[in-house]
Amino acid sequence: MLPLTASALRASFVNASRKELGDLPLPPDLDVLAWDSLEFLGWRDPKLPRRAYVVVPVDGEPVGVVLRQAEATPRARAQCSLCQDVTLPAPVAFLSAKRAGAAGRNGDTVGTLVCAAFQCSVNAHRPPPPAYLGFDVAAAVEQRVLSLRERAAGFARTVLDGR
Repeated sequence: MLPLTASALRASFVNASRKELGDLPLPPDLDVLAWDSLEFLGWRDPKLPRRAYVVVPVDGEPVGVVLRQAEATPRARAQCSLCQDVTLPAPVAFLSAKRAGAAGRNGDTVGTLVCAAFQCSVNAHRPPPPAYLGFDVAAAVEQRVLSLRERAAGFARTVLDGR
């Protein structure tokens, strides 16, 4: 992911109202992020625990999305729709987003299951155990990272489809 300034980050949001943009807290470690190891940037609002934000590269441009966590939690151990890690070290939450444009203003939303702490990039970069003799661990990691990028961009495109 390409590094973003605070102003570029704020300008990337496609489904935020003016008030939400004004209240948007920046990630606390924005100046020291390891951008080259991120497939997308996600963080929680410290004042509103059920609100979260993600910025996903889509066709080379950052697309920011405001998310809201559902009140209910999954009954069974859920799998993150983005990283699809089966050995998740943290819980998964259902997050929804208003669609961009008129569809979002009319109440149209989309949702997905996501790692609650947005550690999907770490999960994708973690080497899996060798499945068989001669298993190419590096190729498996590369495929997981590419798949994460595609699924994250796909979710952002779904939000954008409302315009």
